[in-house]
Amino acid sequence: MLLLLCASASVPGSPTHDRRDGLKIDVIRDRLTLAMTGYPQVYLHGEIDADAAQRFRGMLDSGRISFGSDIYLNAAGGDADAGMALGRMFRAAGMATHLGTPRLPKHASVAAKTAVCTDACVYAYLGGLYRWAPSGRDRIGFSTPPAGGATVPSGVSAYLKDMGIDAAALAAAVTTSNVGPAWMTADQMTAHNLANNGKLPLTATAQLSAPMPTIELRQVERKGTHRLTIQCSPGKTIVTAFDEVGVVRARQVAARDARSYFQLGDKPVLDQASDGAVVEGNALVIRRAYPPADLVDLVSAWSVGAWVDGRSNAFRDGFRMPTHLVHQQLSDYFYACWRAAPWPPRQKKPG
Repeated sequence: MLLLLCASASVPGSPTHDRRDGLKIDVIRDRLTLAMTGYPQVYLHGEIDADAAQRFRGMLDSGRISFGSDIYLNAAGGDADAGMALGRMFRAAGMATHLGTPRLPKHASVAAKTAVCTDACVYAYLGGLYRWAPSGRDRIGFSTPPAGGATVPSGVSAYLKDMGIDAAALAAAVTTSNVGPAWMTADQMTAHNLANNGKLPLTATAQLSAPMPTIELRQVERKGTHRLTIQCSPGKTIVTAFDEVGVVRARQVAARDARSYFQLGDKPVLDQASDGAVVEGNALVIRRAYPPADLVDLVSAWSVGAWVDGRSNAFRDGFRMPTHLVHQQLSDYFYACWRAAPWPPRQKKPG
């Protein structure tokens, strides 16, 4: 069974509690917490007992726990079925999972401030729509190294599949030892998609037919949705970035706009001090005409960003997409553009 550790500091507030035997559930949703984080904080600590999911469901149905809450886990051992039931509720309610302990006095020991989540808790953690990797002293892993060649129980296998977690990747992320727990590092969890640190996978949707092939890249984050569209036609290519951060935030950023630009890898391109970012609906939008013959640079870039710099060097807002993850779709799009609207090609192909 897996061991999951969770660490994060709570913010001030007066929590409500469910302190029956077994898993303890503390909810912090005061005005300051909501102003600082935007979401209620729910701390689950103790041991995940067989009735834990039923109690959590009752608090969710009554409104004591809100959809989209931040869940902080610090639970050792427990009932695996209950852990998976909690995870399914987290996913259905769009919740984020972290490793963490409730706020403790300054004189509390390091051990008390260290979140540890084992066995059933890891299944609950993997249910989070957004999953933050452990930080600091927090750890995650198996409480007991699994026996070699052991098969995954069918119920666990089905749960992992429903949560989009590859069982083989889960096993590969664990560093085993001869004695004691087998831990996972934050890097291992991120590399194997066990943690996404607030970002869902980048997706690409293309319309490749003439006369105007179009592709849209989309990435959903905890704080908003980012979209990048490329539209090619004879003699012209238009690249548009949409940063869906909400009307208020978009207007705030646009008002401070002194410079907006795209970025291919580490290289700024289409850098303009005028004709900058504008607000369209709930999004901050940067739109540029892109040289068709240079499209190969765009589709070959390791990453593509869209940024707004403010009047002070301390302000920058925008996003960056790991476009290498959808390289094949971008390559197919490049050739669709060339077929629909041929231009004198540069001596270079998407790599």
